[in-house]
Amino acid sequence: MNSYCQAVLDKKLHEVHTHYHNKEYGFPIKEDDELFGRLLLEINQAGLSWDTILKKQDNFRKAYSEFSIKKVANYKEKQRARLLSDAGIIRNKLKVNAAIHNAQQILLLQKEHGSFKKWLDKNHPLSKEEWVKLFKKTFKFTGGEITNEFLMSTGYLKGAHSEDCPIYEKTLKKKPKWAQSSKP
Repeated sequence: MNSYCQAVLDKKLHEVHTHYHNKEYGFPIKEDDELFGRLLLEINQAGLSWDTILKKQDNFRKAYSEFSIKKVANYKEKQRARLLSDAGIIRNKLKVNAAIHNAQQILLLQKEHGSFKKWLDKNHPLSKEEWVKLFKKTFKFTGGEITNEFLMSTGYLKGAHSEDCPIYEKTLKKKPKWAQSSKP
């Protein structure tokens, strides 16, 4: 069993991990705003613990207009300053700027492909390396680890749960993209 699954099941982590592990991690997300929200959380986790991000998840949702892509894409200096002074989230200028830029990029993807999800689906299956290259070309603050975790956590890449984890079968029932076809 992978170490995250084991730590959650053994209750060695804060309870916020139990809900995330059992109900969100590795499960497909259909709504663009929620996909954007997951990307935003993954970006903000860089250099910090996932525990910190999960504990602040509701604060992020509120601070970033319920993860509304359209609203965040239109943030101006006033909203940027508000985010940078909000102690409930991660106050990092590069991460705040990346969230706004990435929302703008997703609007362009929606215009061209119909939705962020359709763009992800269109590019599936790619190897992790191919995904990282595509994300680096498209978004800001999306290196290898962030891209990998975003794609695993949303069901595009395998690895969120080990096969002996009781949640593994639950994720399979939701038909994650990695289970439909994949590259090594």
